[in-house]
Amino acid sequence: MAEEKAKRFTEDSHDVSAVAYLANYGAHRVGISKDESCDYYTRWAKSGGYEKDLAIGRYNGPVFAAQAVAEFFPRGRNLVRILDVAAGTGFVGEQLKQLDFTNVDALEPSEGMVAVARKKNVYKNVYLDFLNGTKLTIPDGSYDCCVIAGGMGEGHIPCSGLRELIRITKQGGLVCIVMREEYLQYVEEYKDRLEPLLQKWEADGLWKLVSREIVKKYSFDNNGVVFKYSVC
Repeated sequence: MAEEKAKRFTEDSHDVSAVAYLANYGAHRVGISKDESCDYYTRWAKSGGYEKDLAIGRYNGPVFAAQAVAEFFPRGRNLVRILDVAAGTGFVGEQLKQLDFTNVDALEPSEGMVAVARKKNVYKNVYLDFLNGTKLTIPDGSYDCCVIAGGMGEGHIPCSGLRELIRITKQGGLVCIVMREEYLQYVEEYKDRLEPLLQKWEADGLWKLVSREIVKKYSFDNNGVVFKYSVC
């Protein structure tokens, strides 16, 4: 499915949105490893292309993510400690700042992306690390909220990585995952695995589903899905 869409865009490669779509596909191509993806993002960020190709309008995931977090925390937002996971160049951090969230840290493996994000002054602390199933250096219950937008995809965050977010989020806190809906159907890491695992963790009493919402135009013309879980 992903390859078919990329080919259709290639036929119209002079269109600005088509070029941006193909650049994004390069980071999600089938078979890409996490290290290859990280290197790709570093080059994309350093070229200045990432900020332009995934600007609001083409990529609206950061807006949906910040809105979801704001709905869960209607008051005292300056006191809410948030970890922006797969933070990239700081798109989600910028949106959160506009909604009065000022106590935000970032977790991002691409040094090129981090270099851009640091200049925006939206994060207090930055962790240059993968969310890949190994234990992070972050202590248990450090955050009121962990949020991901754009970090799920081919060669990106594996299912096992999400378990760490439960560990580092406080009881009653929020884990918010925003991703392209169709990845649930054709990314092998997630197909028939991701949602059953999220549901198993709920059955095990680790967290409770707050909402699962489909949103339009998450990225380009693709639908997104917003998961919100409250940690038990």
